[in-house]
Amino acid sequence: MNFHSVSSLSGTVTVPGDKSISHRAVMFGALAEGTTEISHFLKGADCLSTISCFRQMGISIEEQGEKILVHGKGLHGLQPPSQILDCGNSGTTTRLISGILAGQTFDTTLTGDSSIQKRPMKRIIDPLCQMGADIRSINQNDCAPLSISGRKLRGISYHSPVASAQVKSAILLAGLYAEGETRVTEPALSRNHTELMLSSFGASISSEQLTATLYPGQRLMAQSIQVPGDISSAAFFLAAGLLVPNSQIHLKHVGINPTRDGILHVFRQMGGTITMENLKTDGGEPVADLIVQSSSLHGTVIQGDIIPTLIDELPVIAAAACFAEGKTIIRDAAELKVKESNRIAVMTHNLKAMGADVEETPDGMIIHGGRPLHGTVIDSHGDHRIAMTFAIAGLAAQGETLIPDWDCVNISYPDFLTDLQSLIS
Repeated sequence: MNFHSVSSLSGTVTVPGDKSISHRAVMFGALAEGTTEISHFLKGADCLSTISCFRQMGISIEEQGEKILVHGKGLHGLQPPSQILDCGNSGTTTRLISGILAGQTFDTTLTGDSSIQKRPMKRIIDPLCQMGADIRSINQNDCAPLSISGRKLRGISYHSPVASAQVKSAILLAGLYAEGETRVTEPALSRNHTELMLSSFGASISSEQLTATLYPGQRLMAQSIQVPGDISSAAFFLAAGLLVPNSQIHLKHVGINPTRDGILHVFRQMGGTITMENLKTDGGEPVADLIVQSSSLHGTVIQGDIIPTLIDELPVIAAAACFAEGKTIIRDAAELKVKESNRIAVMTHNLKAMGADVEETPDGMIIHGGRPLHGTVIDSHGDHRIAMTFAIAGLAAQGETLIPDWDCVNISYPDFLTDLQSLIS
C-alpha cells in the first residue's frame, strides 16, 4: 500500500468498536444466562477469533445485521471443544479464555499464530496455577500452545508484577469459578473494562485504587451492550489531524475511559488541539465525540503511571513526536517489546529509515523531533498498529511511503483505508 503527503484532512469518522470491549462482550455473554445483544461490535480478525472459540464450545452466536447475538448458557454451560482452539493473533483471546477454561470440567488446548506463540504466557500461567489450575506450555517455553486441564479453583490475592488488563482479567474470570474471594493488585492501573462489564452483567466486584476484588457465588445475566469507538483506532486520526496542515477531523462516539485516555493527555501536553463534545456514559463506559485540529507540537516526557493508559498508542505517538519541535522521551514502556512485534525495535528501525533522529532504549525511545521525514519501504512485521502508524507518518512525510504487508490492518481496523481516504479532499 502506498501513501503520499497530503495538504489537508477534513471530515467525520466513526471508528470501529473498541477491541477490548468487543472481546469481553462475547466472552461474558457466553457465560451469562440469556441472550446478550452487542451493537457496534468490532468485526476484526482478533474479535472473530473469540467468536470462533466460543462457537466451538457450544455457544450459539449469530449476526443480525449490525448486531451480534450471543445466546449464553450460564457459567457452567460450555462444552468441550472437539479440536484445538485457535486464538489467531489475539493475545486478549488467549489470556482471558485461559482464565475461563482453568475452572471448567474438561480439558482444552489453545494455540494461535506465530506471533502468539512467541508472546509471554507465564504471566497468566503462574497466578492461575496458584489458584489450582493445571496449565502447561506444550513447548515448555512459557508461550502458546497451552494445555489446560479444568480444575476446582480457589480464590487468591495476587500482586501482579505487570500492569496488564489481560493478566488481571484472566485471574478475575478464573475467580468466577473459584471458592472464596479473588483479588488482583497491580503496580499501576490498567484498563478496567473487565471490572465495569462484569459488574453490569451482575457480578459482585469492587475496585479500590489498584486492587480489584471479585466475590464468590456469581451468576451473570445477559445484557444489551453498545460498544464505544476504540480510542486505539481513533489514535491514528488524532495524530493525522494534528500533523497534516489545515486539518479538522471529527471522531464520533469514542470511548474515553480514564484507564485508556492517556493519548489525549499526551497530545494536549505536546500542544495539540483536541476538544470533546457530547460526553455521556454508555454501559458504564464514558464516551465523547473528539475534534482534532492541526497543531504545532513540541516534545515531552512520557513515563510512569500514564504508560498503561496508552500502551497501544505509543507507536503513533512516537511517530508524531518526530514532527514535534524538541526532544520526546518515552520511558517505562518495556511492555512494547512483547506485543504483536517488538514495537520499540520496529518503530526505531522504520523511523530511522524515514530520516528521523530516534534512539532505542531498554524501555522506550528518545526522539529528537523537527527533522523532515521522507518516504521509504516500511517493514510492519505483520503488526497492525505499526502499519497504520506509518500510513499516518506517510501523509506528513515527503515522497512515497510503501507498506507491503498491509493486510495485517484487518486485525483491528478492516475499513481503515476507506475511512482515511474519505478525509482527503
